[in-house]
Amino acid sequence: MLTAPPPILAVENLSRTYHTEAGPLTVLHAVSFSLGTGETLALVGPSGSGKTTLLGLCAGLDHPTTGTVNLAGAKLGGLNEDARAKVRNESTGFVFQNFQLIPSLTALENVLVPLELRGLDRAATHKAEAEAKALLTRVGLGERLGHYPVQLSGGEQQRVALARAFVTAPRILFCDEPTGNLDGATATLITELIFELNREKGTTLVLVTHDTELAKRCGRVLRLRGGVTVEG
Repeated sequence: MLTAPPPILAVENLSRTYHTEAGPLTVLHAVSFSLGTGETLALVGPSGSGKTTLLGLCAGLDHPTTGTVNLAGAKLGGLNEDARAKVRNESTGFVFQNFQLIPSLTALENVLVPLELRGLDRAATHKAEAEAKALLTRVGLGERLGHYPVQLSGGEQQRVALARAFVTAPRILFCDEPTGNLDGATATLITELIFELNREKGTTLVLVTHDTELAKRCGRVLRLRGGVTVEG
């Protein structure tokens, strides 16, 4: 009898409480879900509902108050910061609303950053550079490799961020409002690229969005309100 492969992401009873001057503030309460390889999940809900907090906890960027996160086979709660960073670098990619490019680096250099963090040898570095160039060409920036972020439009910067996210062949991609700062036509282009690359690479996708049409593109939707999951 065949057994199902373990999930790429498993979240169990996850809660996050912050201590403020006014007292404890719980922004996420007892959230549980799991995702298999290649699945797509949209996290939706009003501002302040806990979407970005949940995304950060799933990626090991923050610590839960209670509950567990198992990411790519690693129990994040039992790891120190260096070990969590290693899991992120080896298994995840990120796309943010504000692009998060390094202004002093060219498009190609920005895409190479996560690979350089792995300390590749010369042969691997040469292969990585070829992959980075291929991805930039794939997202329509093959002629802009040497351009700096200030020389690129918002949509072009987000395409650089997409190439950077996929250059490590991540098992799971975390996107936080990836089209939030883009005009309608550019947002549509970025959306298509995200899902095309997701299909081609077999990457699991976790997407925070206010865009209902974008959420509909995902196979599953998790709705949050007041830090808890809700139906409908």
